[in-house]
Amino acid sequence: MNFDFSDDARALSESARRMLSQHAGPDAARRIMDSDAPYDTALWRQVVDLGLTAARVPEAHGGVGLSPEESCVLAEEFGRSLAPVPFLSTLLATEALLLAGTEAQQAKYLPGIADGSTIACYAWGEGANSPAAIPATRAAGGKLTGTKSPVADALAASLAVVTAAGEDGPTFWLVDLKDAAVAPAATLDLVRKHGTITLEGTPAEPLGTAADYQRFLDRAAVILAFEAIGTASAAMEMAVGYARDRVAFGQRIGRYQGVKHKCADMYIKLELARAHALYGAWAFAADADELRHAAAAARAASLDAVRFAAEENVQLHGGIGFTWESNCQFYYRRARQLSASLGSRAFWADRLVRALEQRNRAAA
Repeated sequence: MNFDFSDDARALSESARRMLSQHAGPDAARRIMDSDAPYDTALWRQVVDLGLTAARVPEAHGGVGLSPEESCVLAEEFGRSLAPVPFLSTLLATEALLLAGTEAQQAKYLPGIADGSTIACYAWGEGANSPAAIPATRAAGGKLTGTKSPVADALAASLAVVTAAGEDGPTFWLVDLKDAAVAPAATLDLVRKHGTITLEGTPAEPLGTAADYQRFLDRAAVILAFEAIGTASAAMEMAVGYARDRVAFGQRIGRYQGVKHKCADMYIKLELARAHALYGAWAFAADADELRHAAAAARAASLDAVRFAAEENVQLHGGIGFTWESNCQFYYRRARQLSASLGSRAFWADRLVRALEQRNRAAA
């Protein structure tokens, strides 16, 4: 069984990396961090022109109709580059529409996503709740009432996939954000701007069932695992590069055993996370029965990898790593935000255990 990516997915990854290496990265992140702009509009136009927003949209709706593999490789490249654009948020909303949207909903929203005119976000958070908790947001008569915060890219979006309480658990709804109140929300990540969405009898369209929502969580976990792996890779490369160049006590610090151990530990955690994520990507593409536990394992392992790499990157840089001028902060801040972007590691570890228990009972 081959869990590696196809040649087409690799080619798309290389194309995205070339573009993002030229136009994204820490310098672009710092410009957005120091501005009031919700995202880099020039970079977003290049993302659209390269066809990345159309990658997962079916050809019938103006897209390219690529597979989940392409979503995963793109998530990794955007995570690596810290690109200050709402691509990952829009990608998650696209997956929700592909999974649970009616033909009419897909025809209404996917063409705009494909051509870049529609930016979407995924609004599930209500403070410290978990993705599986019953939301405080309520639906009645096709209208939603509640508050979602923090929501990544809410300030840039025109469409939101919003969770609300349902009879069988959380469900999600489509909300046109021109009908809602959106305000900035302070988070640790100063590059990916977040917002608070206030819904007061806001018109909304139901999107799928509670079962669809749980299936969406698994797919989103795989995509965000690859984003975290991309961020972890960039943090590790920054740390290793510094260890090769920094001279202390007459030699490069990369020659010291303690520094070597730190770099080796980063690599081990990253490769373990990548193995889990590749398994998750296969299960996602195949819609396999293993997706529930594969996605949970990928999410938990990727959070371990990105947290460790971001923290050790700061440590290896020493005093300069803690300063505002250092780029270490971008990976540390992103790692902390990723740890809360779709529920905590503890939530996904518990979900993994429950999925494995269910599998074992079924096999008994």
